[in-house]
Amino acid sequence: MTGLSRRTFLGAAAGAGAATVLGAPLAGAVTTSKGCIAGATVYIGSYTSGADGHGLDVTSRTGPALNPVRTVPGITDTSWFDRGADGKTLYVTNEGDPDGYVSALNIADAANPKLLNRVSSKGGAPTHLSVHSSQKYVLAANYGSGSVVVLPILAGGKLGAATDVVTHHADSGDAHAHQVVNDPTGRWVLAVDLGADSVYVYSLDVATGKLSQHQQLKLPAGAGPRHLAFARDGKFAYILQELRPEVTVASWDAATGTLKALSVVPAVPDGSTGELYPGEITLSKDGKFAYATVRGPNTLATFAVAGPSLKLVSTVATGGNWPRHVALDPSESWFYVSNQRSGTVTWLPRDPATGLPGAVAGSLPVGSVNSVHFA
Repeated sequence: MTGLSRRTFLGAAAGAGAATVLGAPLAGAVTTSKGCIAGATVYIGSYTSGADGHGLDVTSRTGPALNPVRTVPGITDTSWFDRGADGKTLYVTNEGDPDGYVSALNIADAANPKLLNRVSSKGGAPTHLSVHSSQKYVLAANYGSGSVVVLPILAGGKLGAATDVVTHHADSGDAHAHQVVNDPTGRWVLAVDLGADSVYVYSLDVATGKLSQHQQLKLPAGAGPRHLAFARDGKFAYILQELRPEVTVASWDAATGTLKALSVVPAVPDGSTGELYPGEITLSKDGKFAYATVRGPNTLATFAVAGPSLKLVSTVATGGNWPRHVALDPSESWFYVSNQRSGTVTWLPRDPATGLPGAVAGSLPVGSVNSVHFA
């Protein structure tokens, strides 16, 4: 199964290492549950094909701690989440390969998702999706087939058949689309392709659901771009690379729909060796900090952000093996890390003054976990 081999080809990872801070001592992390709402619903995705995950689990929090999960039946290989603007519909990828799907679920009752329908992603191993800002389409990235699909949102939140599919092509090897999002203005769609070492920029005709390629930003061969996150002012994009432990800082011109690579920043301390495979990147709401997981050393990296300036300031152990994803809770008081190979979700406090994570404060077992999403 291609999707399974994608998740396992990198080999066994080392155990979690000690936390390190670069250039400054680690400030005392907040250890209270301020901002955490008891009973708040949390969704957890995990792999089921050739793995020991449940697919889609629902849990709640008591303070920062996650309670035991309840599995939603019939939802396989859930690997990414996004919601419609009304908060009543949850969309998830079902990362099968060669036949992938995207499911729509009604979450009017957040703790009890109800499947609305499931449609083909028109490709293999859909690993990421996002709801377009027009609220008319769900965009999904098919890793296995290196393609991006456009799925219309119908009345009541159900998904319709694809209105368009675009396939990427690599200069060598195979294309592997890993993320697709619209820019902060909603005018442009950006697709990050690990195999093609590229970020593609498309325009989307919201009347027809058709994509038109506008730019292809090529990164150095072997960079393996995985995910990007936009600066809060929308003028820069931080592109996390999987095959090189780095972040490419790029300027973004929304008027012309143009990305321009500016600099490359390491995601690991100088002298790091062995397996070094970044997983996820996210920014704090104030835009002052970026965070990235790094598989191999099993760390959460913190970067200080100032427009085109990005600086690695801290790395902290995630307390698990192979941290694929990290999410901040809505209050940004806690990090939740999905450690795929150890089958654990760990939570770490965040110091609101420094932005730095503290040591792991707790853990929940979830087999083959890959991501966490807050309702």
